[in-house]
Amino acid sequence: MTTLGAPIRGSLLALLAVCAVVGTAGCHAIDFYDESLEVPVAMPMQPPREKSMRSLPSYRIEPPDVLTVEMLKLVPLPPYRAEIYDVLQIQVAGTLLGYPIDNFYLVEGEGTVNLGPAYGKVRVAGMTTDEAKQAITEHLVQILREPEVTVQLARASGTQAVTGEYLVAPDGTVNLRKYGEVYVAGKTVAEAKEAFEKHLARFFDSPDVSVEVAAYNSKVYYIVSEGAGLGDGVLRMPVTGNETVLDALGTIGGLSQLASKEIWIARPAPAGFGCEQVLPVDYDAIVQGGRTETNYQILPNDRLIIGEDKLLAASNYFNKVTDPIQRLLGVTSLGASTIRGFQTLGRAYNRGRWW
Repeated sequence: MTTLGAPIRGSLLALLAVCAVVGTAGCHAIDFYDESLEVPVAMPMQPPREKSMRSLPSYRIEPPDVLTVEMLKLVPLPPYRAEIYDVLQIQVAGTLLGYPIDNFYLVEGEGTVNLGPAYGKVRVAGMTTDEAKQAITEHLVQILREPEVTVQLARASGTQAVTGEYLVAPDGTVNLRKYGEVYVAGKTVAEAKEAFEKHLARFFDSPDVSVEVAAYNSKVYYIVSEGAGLGDGVLRMPVTGNETVLDALGTIGGLSQLASKEIWIARPAPAGFGCEQVLPVDYDAIVQGGRTETNYQILPNDRLIIGEDKLLAASNYFNKVTDPIQRLLGVTSLGASTIRGFQTLGRAYNRGRWW
């Protein structure tokens, strides 16, 4: 007989303990949102409430979230060669009195920068900043004695802007247009920032990116309103991390005329767990008494169920059953009255002919 290793024996014992507790104690309230649990542990836990709320785990980006990406540093990889409509920052020491060279200069359509009427134009298109510095120095030594030239790239015209809002596509990627796609699904904001910077490092020198979630669209809860036999309503609401039952009811304007005060939260359990977690809500205690015991914190994927008015549901059901009969009787009555009308007209016509 093969001896099991210690890790395997430990895992089996833990699993057997879970099965034994579940089998003997039934279903318990379990923190199903704890992503660190690979195997659900059947232990009583208190769900978070209005006065004992808790922060949700680090937000994981999923479709269809919207991200705001801001490029804090946008410098092309060296050696960069100046192109038409680039902007160069040029500074020169030792210029003529009243004719300084210390500004931003556009690379014009013919590939030159115009240093002003006292110095003329210098061609820089296709050059690196060092080559442009050398070309400008050689041009200015014809006018100045010992010019000291500094050239820096201020803006690259061929560099497409990265800053903007981006929708996370169904495949989990963000399309940066010219710079390709970055996979961000399942990542935290910090991990997404790292993924963007690693991807953009192929195009820019040490890129620095800021990433924020502009629209939290992937983490939601549902408000299900029973319709008293007229059809249920389902609303999909975003989770911001601070909603309670009362907040959820406030988003829909309170209870409708079809609703009762029978309200509960159905909290989903892991697949195959075999238990339902239902949290009853005492509406009167929350609203009229200001009590917080059942004003639970809403967690992602919760279902807030608003029960229907039973009397209205019974009345609507009765109307559905009897309505076809009433219509049939109405048609029958209309037919009988029509026949009687024709008979009356016929007798009146015959009496008129007799006299």
